[in-house]
Amino acid sequence: MQRMNSKVAAAAALSAVLALAGCISLGGKPPAQLLNLTASATAPAGAAASGNADSAIAVSDVEAPQKIDVARVPVDTSNSTLAYLQDAQWVDKPARLFTRLLSDTLRARGNHLVVSGTDLEDAAATKLSGTLQAMDYDAASGAAVVRFDAVLQTKDGSIRSKRFEATVGGVAAQAVPVGAALNQAANEVATQVADWVG
Repeated sequence: MQRMNSKVAAAAALSAVLALAGCISLGGKPPAQLLNLTASATAPAGAAASGNADSAIAVSDVEAPQKIDVARVPVDTSNSTLAYLQDAQWVDKPARLFTRLLSDTLRARGNHLVVSGTDLEDAAATKLSGTLQAMDYDAASGAAVVRFDAVLQTKDGSIRSKRFEATVGGVAAQAVPVGAALNQAANEVATQVADWVG
């Protein structure tokens, strides 16, 4: 009899645990889709590049301020306040996505041997780095804004810097159109940087 009671108690405890598990969520509900940056110009499959340190350019990890060092899309609501766009989430932090986009854009040009994320970065004679200052949605103007402060160190030791920016207007404050507009603006900025690098 005691054995049967302990089996009933164990079954009841297991049922309670399973019922409770259905009520607990260890994270927020994931969005229906995630946003990504994709390069409008990429090197074709099978394309190869070779060279030496003098012809190589290293694309370092791009820095970012705290407001965009997250997987969410900031919305500038005023000069001193911001929010995050509902249901909009990146597949990775925007600075990492932009670093890859920049590398892909430069690689597609074929003017340099592009190295990034490897030990070869230190050996490359030319180095590109910078800070992604904005990858935001501006609520007042209904525009997606991407702003990048680039720093280029060339093989002769000189250092140049330049700010690049692109804006795509007329965008509804919804995840899909904002993501597409930010992708377009990021590609425009990457193209501007590639033109500047040469």
